[in-house]
Amino acid sequence: MQIRCGSWFSNVEMGPPDAILGVSEAYKACPNPNKINLGVGAYRDDSGKPHVLPSIKEAEKIMFESNFDHEYAPITGVASFTKESAKLAFGDDSPVITNGLNASTQAISGTGALRIGAEFLAKFGPGKTVWLPTPSWGNHTPIMKFSGLNVKQYKYYDPKTCGFDFEGALADIASIPSGDIILLHACAHNPTGVDPKPDQWEQLSSLIKERGLYPFFDMAYQGFASGDVDQDAFAVRKFIADGHNMVLAQSFAKNMGLYGERAGAFSVVCENPDEAARVMSQIKIIIRPMYSNPPVYGARLASTILTNADLRTKWLGDVKEMADRIISMRQLLKDGLEKEGSTRNWQHIIDQIGMFCFTGMTADNVAQLGNDYGIFCTKDGRISMAGITSANVQYLAQAMHGVTK
Repeated sequence: MQIRCGSWFSNVEMGPPDAILGVSEAYKACPNPNKINLGVGAYRDDSGKPHVLPSIKEAEKIMFESNFDHEYAPITGVASFTKESAKLAFGDDSPVITNGLNASTQAISGTGALRIGAEFLAKFGPGKTVWLPTPSWGNHTPIMKFSGLNVKQYKYYDPKTCGFDFEGALADIASIPSGDIILLHACAHNPTGVDPKPDQWEQLSSLIKERGLYPFFDMAYQGFASGDVDQDAFAVRKFIADGHNMVLAQSFAKNMGLYGERAGAFSVVCENPDEAARVMSQIKIIIRPMYSNPPVYGARLASTILTNADLRTKWLGDVKEMADRIISMRQLLKDGLEKEGSTRNWQHIIDQIGMFCFTGMTADNVAQLGNDYGIFCTKDGRISMAGITSANVQYLAQAMHGVTK
């Protein structure tokens, strides 16, 4: 019998560092008293501190007083949460809801919802290739590939304008083979903050329907983008009105501040209730060996808010307050750059929406920003608007002007 000597894993290579964690590490190591971390993907208040929504605090009190247990949830999660999540996305009076066309499950936030969706489509989808916008959230590609889907890209962001390459997107989508899957960011595109306008969504819906493509919507920022949950659901509801079936991934990390609770949902829109029942049975089969049951605390919090009229109203106010702060920081940054004397066109800062902004800064600009000013963001020039406050926005404007003039 041969006895093995040495390590079993000597052939394991060191993986590349995470780009966002690298930004945070550089920030922590910087001695500059004015340093700013613009890589963080979580909301911060105007003091730069983590923010717990007042409506969430009230929901926690209600849950504590209800003396809830810690039993397993069903495979598909907290039923009231999945029901309310679907209604929030599609609308209370949507035919998806009233006709029972959705197979909806709780998921481990948006990432888990995307993974369930990718696994489902890899097994049952019309095609085995998913088309992502260029660029897209960095996790989209590995999620899709690890699930067994092929990944390709269509044009989306125009670096010349720091806006939407609408004509390029239309041209690319028009050549995608029928039956393939197309991933769409419902609102607050990550990482660019560039969203199609309503009339552009209408044209995209028409073209995607004409081409026979299958929409996969990722909606991680409903309410957090504009401050209005219905406005941010425009694209999803437009596609439903136009007769598309789809899959939808939702996250409640941003719009409820439940980052660590990993509350998310995944839905498949089906032709009829019978199909929805069969689809749900297969979703359960996918989830069971993956993680068996989802965590209940965050889902119960979200459900408490969405089913309590007073709390829901307060939550909608909380969401608008967060969105309005982000929007105001965009305006202050643009105004600050103009005040510094910048002659560049920074209109895209306020045209973009959501947590992130593609500034148009180069990798060299970003390096200089860190070295000379102690301001850190990703190499592609993406900044998190949540890291900007009324106290540091002018310093940021000064620094951005300094590295781009």
